[in-house]
Amino acid sequence: MGLTLLWLLMLLVVIVSIAAIVDAVRRSDLTGGAKALWVVVILILPLLGTIIYVIARPRGGVTYGREPGS
Repeated sequence: MGLTLLWLLMLLVVIVSIAAIVDAVRRSDLTGGAKALWVVVILILPLLGTIIYVIARPRGGVTYGREPGS
């Protein structure tokens, strides 16, 4: 039971970290250096880096990639 729970928690951390990396890379409001820094932080410290990214990132109103109609 305990080992299964640990594996599920680790899987959850990996999934959320991958989602944070994808979000950081796709954001159009971050420069290339900032994107690279966030990816490195999330890869080196998966749990803590993801939590810091989610807290530090700007809220709402951000579009990914090109603007619609351009």
